[in-house]
Amino acid sequence: MQFHLFLPQMRLSLDRMVEIARAAEWAGFTGMVGMDHLVPPLAEDQPMYDAMITNTWLAAQTARIRLGSLVLCDAMRNPVVLAREAVTLDHASGGRFELGIGWGSYQNEFDAFALEPARGRDRVVRLRETLQVLKGLWSGEPFDFEGQYHRVAGVTFAPTPLSQIPILIGGGGPKTMELVREFADWWNLDVRYLDSYEGDAFEELRSRAGSARVSVQEVAAFIPAGGDREAITDMAMRRFGHSRPVVGTGEELAAHFASRASQGVERTYVWFTDFGNPDTLAAFGEQVIAPLASA
Repeated sequence: MQFHLFLPQMRLSLDRMVEIARAAEWAGFTGMVGMDHLVPPLAEDQPMYDAMITNTWLAAQTARIRLGSLVLCDAMRNPVVLAREAVTLDHASGGRFELGIGWGSYQNEFDAFALEPARGRDRVVRLRETLQVLKGLWSGEPFDFEGQYHRVAGVTFAPTPLSQIPILIGGGGPKTMELVREFADWWNLDVRYLDSYEGDAFEELRSRAGSARVSVQEVAAFIPAGGDREAITDMAMRRFGHSRPVVGTGEELAAHFASRASQGVERTYVWFTDFGNPDTLAAFGEQVIAPLASA
C-alpha cells in the first residue's frame, strides 16, 4: 500500500504547504496531491492557488515525494500546453510528476465560468481526445491529429518525458472505464464501490480497468496517544461528515488500510481532518505506514 497525502491548496500559505510536504516526505508518504478548481467547491469565497504552479513549487522544495493533482480538469486546458507543462515538471522534478486528469464533475464551475463543453457526455469525448494528443506528443514521433475539439498538424514534440509520466483517471461509469482501460496507469475508485458492492460486482468493474492499478481517496481522523476520541470524532464529522471519515488510532487505521490492500487497493490518497498537521503525519508514518510496509 502506497500512501499519498491529499492536501487542497486552499486556506494555506505556500510556505505552510512546503512545511507539510516536507513533513509528509519524512513520514514515509510516497506522494502528495492537491485539487484543481477555479474556485474551491462549496467554499467559493476561500483563497486558492493554481494546481500546476503549486506542484512546481513543491517539487522544488522536496526531494522524494511524487506530485500531482486529484485531478486536473481537462476542460480548463489546451492539451498541447498541458503536454508541455507536464514534461517540464517531469524534468524539473526528476520524474516525480504524475498526471491525474478528469472530465470535470463540478457543474457550478462550468456554469459560472462558461467552460466548454458544458455537457458531461461531450466532456468525456474531449478528454479522450486530450489523452490521445498527450500520448501522441510524448512519443517524440511526428504526430497529426484531427478531432472534434483538438487539432495537431505535423508536430514533433521535444523534449519527451524522462521515462513515462503516469496517468491517473478516476470514476466508475462505462465511458470513464473505457478511458481507464485504454490510457490509465492508475484508476482512482470511489470507496463506496468497495463498501457497497457485493459478490463479484467489484471484480467485474475491476476487470474493465485493464492493467491500471487501483487507488482510492479516504478522509481520515487520526487519534494520537492520549487523544480525545470523542472530540476528534466530532470535529471530523462536522468538517467531513458527508465523506464518511475513517476515525481511529494508528493501530486501528493500520488494520483498516490493510483491509483495503486485501481488496486490491495499491494506493490511498489520505485527506486528514486536521489538514495535514506535521505531528499527525509523523505519527501516521510511524504507526501506519511503517508497519504496513514491513508487513
